[in-house]
Amino acid sequence: MSQFLVAVQLPDNFNPSAADAAAMDRDIDVLNEEMVAAGVRVFVGGLKPAREAKSLRAHPDGKVVTTDGPYLETKEHIGGFWVLEVASLEDALEWGRKAVVACRVPVEVRAFGIPT
Repeated sequence: MSQFLVAVQLPDNFNPSAADAAAMDRDIDVLNEEMVAAGVRVFVGGLKPAREAKSLRAHPDGKVVTTDGPYLETKEHIGGFWVLEVASLEDALEWGRKAVVACRVPVEVRAFGIPT
């Protein structure tokens, strides 16, 4: 079995309407229940908006500087994620397809592992 990250990509201005948010929350709850029932969900988490992030950078002199906001300047940020344990990339992609539908935004599927 391998572990995969299924990361939900939210645009900076993500703000679903109340009706959409309620339906999306229900769909995500159903997906979470399905993942638990299938025994694939290792961990799940939702994140606060990227604007609330803090970034830390080490300088050559050994000093660590903390700044407001995300490390990368992008138009999308990870809004939440699942860590799944499944048999193959294809299995992870199938869960990713379900996550795209439930979350109504793009997701990224990536295997855990040390590059060789």
